[in-house]
Amino acid sequence: MIEWLATGAAFPPVTTALTTPNGLLAASHDLTPERLLQAYQHGIFPWYSAGEPVLWWSPDPRMVLIPQEFRAAHSLRKTLRALSRSTEEVVVVDRDFEAVMWACAAPRDLAGGTWITSAVRHAYVALHRQGRAHSVEVRRGDELLGGLYGVSLGRMFFGESMFTRATDRSKVALAALVQILLRESVPMIDCQQETSHLASLGGRPIPRAQFCGALEPAVRAEPIDWSVWSGKPLNALLEAY
Repeated sequence: MIEWLATGAAFPPVTTALTTPNGLLAASHDLTPERLLQAYQHGIFPWYSAGEPVLWWSPDPRMVLIPQEFRAAHSLRKTLRALSRSTEEVVVVDRDFEAVMWACAAPRDLAGGTWITSAVRHAYVALHRQGRAHSVEVRRGDELLGGLYGVSLGRMFFGESMFTRATDRSKVALAALVQILLRESVPMIDCQQETSHLASLGGRPIPRAQFCGALEPAVRAEPIDWSVWSGKPLNALLEAY
């Protein structure tokens, strides 16, 4: 059994999460910015389908990407170097956060499902307006080719979702994010769940206790000033590859 959280109630310890399904910790009706911030600070994230209560997770092990360990295949490095000199396509931060969320929410299979419901969009857009959620976007003029979004607390970044409408453009956005986070001394990106796609980019699972141990000082550190990165093309960051 998992705990049902009344509005405003604290989360139970992550050590009480189920092993099957891995990491299921609690359920609730509310999905507010305040609830999300409380969750992320304790290594917890929401993941559920439309029509379900909000389900909260903290799996063990936890998938992370250490920025120094980001891995780009030869074909991706070739793309990154080309885009570092491009004037046609640009990499930008926070140009249109909500549009990135809509793109991430688009169904990716014939079943047509998505966990990014209207309630999820509203909650994360509210976090964005507070300066705590951010998008990295690859654009050609007004056209959004790929991108990602996530939550930034202190010196920690929690990746939420990514999408692509052109070859490798979600990976380009991730490569740019990695360079930002390297410069901001962010120790890891929380990738939440283990996938072969993330593993191919350098992600790896670590014990939940290790993740939470690194999380605590990171979220308490001085927050990133994202205004430094927004409002200008960041293609030059891709020269690092």
